Amino acid sequence: MANTVGAAAITYQGQPAPLWRAFGWGLLGALVAFLINNVLNVGWEAPRLVDIATSGIAAAWQPLAIYLVCIGIGIAVALSRPDMALRADAARIHAFNVYLLRSLFWAVFLIGIVDSVIAVLRVEGFLPGLVGEEMAREFTRSAFVAPMFHFPLIALGFVIGAFTRSLGFTWLALLIVASELLIVFTRFIFSYEQALMGDLVRYWYAALFLFASAYTLYEEGHVRVDIYYASRNSRMKGALNTVGTILLGILTVWVIMALAMNGKTSVVNSPVFNLEITQTGGNGMFIKYQMAAFLAIFAVTMIIQFVSYLFESVADWRGEPGKRNIIGTSQ
Repeated sequence: MANTVGAAAITYQGQPAPLWRAFGWGLLGALVAFLINNVLNVGWEAPRLVDIATSGIAAAWQPLAIYLVCIGIGIAVALSRPDMALRADAARIHAFNVYLLRSLFWAVFLIGIVDSVIAVLRVEGFLPGLVGEEMAREFTRSAFVAPMFHFPLIALGFVIGAFTRSLGFTWLALLIVASELLIVFTRFIFSYEQALMGDLVRYWYAALFLFASAYTLYEEGHVRVDIYYASRNSRMKGALNTVGTILLGILTVWVIMALAMNGKTSVVNSPVFNLEITQTGGNGMFIKYQMAAFLAIFAVTMIIQFVSYLFESVADWRGEPGKRNIIGTSQ
């Protein structure tokens, strides 16, 4: 993976770019509006923005108002500092995304450990002796385990994320290898294996793959199929990245998010709303609904990072100083 080194000090004041900054922050506002409307639609059956096409503005004024307010706030944020440099804006958007990803990594680490321990106790029949028969039956329901353990651990992850500075990609990869080795040892040496062991590997691997994508974009680590780009100068690369970010990056991720969260029965909303678990039931971990949510997290973090990347690309296009030097990429 490429690494960022030798980046120039960020200059907070620079050449004004009100249209580009309003466009980027407006996209972030639209993202917030989409998520708010999705929660309202799934939880309370509120109308969606697409319902305007069939029901009219009078019936679907609520989502329209939310979009107008959120996009307006985003544009207002951009215009409140008209002299802010694009690279400075990109840096603060990226910093927020890093905090979000760092907190989510801590959350999946904590949930993986706690939920696997609960699963072992449940599978091996230790819970009745520890908490009683009635409470042990509660531990077989995701509707109990999720709010009692998962949700507080997610909140704890965000608290820890505020005080740490490491994203934890390397540690999560090491944990995946360790959990795979545990399966090998217990299966071939002790002839013991439970569904929860495979669930833990898939859970952590899905988080590693989907959460790391946004940071990989920041580090220029994604594979480029290049027939033209590498030989161009910095300003031309900035122009190509600007167009590609809008047409191929942001648009593609918006389509993914819109399809994955399209109503109550969609591939993300349905499992999350029902706190869905795997077919192994009580023999596995209760994390299937979270793995469905990972797709939404991937889309959200990629859109945020693409907006940051867009600002960097426009700055390169305009020849502004402060370009990051990334090892492993041609400048």
